[in-house]
Amino acid sequence: MKQHFDVIVIGGGIIGCSIAYYLAKEKIDVAVFEAQTIGSKSTSAAAGMLGAHSECNDSKIFLPFARSSQLAYFELNEELKRLSHIDIELKTGGIFKLAYNDDEKIQLASLLSQSTVKWYEPTEIQRKIPNITTDIIGAAYIEDDVSVLPTSVCMAFCKSAQVLGATIHENACVLDIQKIENTFMIHSTNGKFTADNIVIANGVWSTSFFKQLGLNNRLTPVKGECLSVTSEHLTLEHTIFHDHNYIVPRNNGKLVIGATMVQNEWNEKPTLLGIESLIETAKKMLPDMTKMTIESFWGGLRPQTIDQKPYIGKHPDNDNIFFATGHFRNGILLAPETGKMIRDFILKRKIRTEWVEAFKVNR
Repeated sequence: MKQHFDVIVIGGGIIGCSIAYYLAKEKIDVAVFEAQTIGSKSTSAAAGMLGAHSECNDSKIFLPFARSSQLAYFELNEELKRLSHIDIELKTGGIFKLAYNDDEKIQLASLLSQSTVKWYEPTEIQRKIPNITTDIIGAAYIEDDVSVLPTSVCMAFCKSAQVLGATIHENACVLDIQKIENTFMIHSTNGKFTADNIVIANGVWSTSFFKQLGLNNRLTPVKGECLSVTSEHLTLEHTIFHDHNYIVPRNNGKLVIGATMVQNEWNEKPTLLGIESLIETAKKMLPDMTKMTIESFWGGLRPQTIDQKPYIGKHPDNDNIFFATGHFRNGILLAPETGKMIRDFILKRKIRTEWVEAFKVNR
């Protein structure tokens, strides 16, 4: 078994697998260590919206970064399929961000100022979504905010990275990181391994590594609950979004309804209260939801930083330790650009200064 790598990535969710993919493309010898199975934690709980515009509250820094990552998916769609033979299930149709009153329309003003976003009146929306609620005064339509199937993207990144030479260790919990001269040794449940560079990318569970590596950064879990429903009679081609709640259509006809926001909750299991609240919100957006059949429900933990922006960058005291964690609600959306940014750090390539500053660990 191979014991030394150029880079070891700790965390096999969509962020860690994206990093492994972009490094492997550059012929960098990379290994991913995942405590459970690839994509089995937060990635598997996500709905997969690529909401660069719909989730954006910062048009100067976050939007360009998110937009670049979003656009990367259109290239990755065929690129990953060719390498991994996995369809990431890119779903077009865009997002309707609903407004129920004039105040909510005013809040959409910044979004509507963008050339790719258009205001739709209720009658126009009804032609697109016949079952939409009649209580809205309109919606911002964002054609470019599409969606993917998160577990498929994660596995496609993983398999493609393996095709390009990456090593994947599943059920390999990393217990400890030690610096030995110019390399690092990790102690895992699969044994000891060494690397020239370490990347911490295991979501809300990254806090222990921050502490171990001498930093006070802390990630807070924000539990999100979702459910999946289906019907032979009701179809939806566009995502519906209001106040961080959404109904996302899948290519197979199922609809994903999400998501709750339970602060500082480590229990991933969904609750009756959470699922009930999602159903009530969905009914307000799409009243015919009551006729649909529940397929499944689940929960996951979003990693929230103090300012809700991710940590993507170097350890302030060590140029060979990197962090890519704390993506909160946007891990799926930001995975490609995060992978590229960590790649560029390791290869010492030029990175946009405003992104380095915005996402640095010691900001």
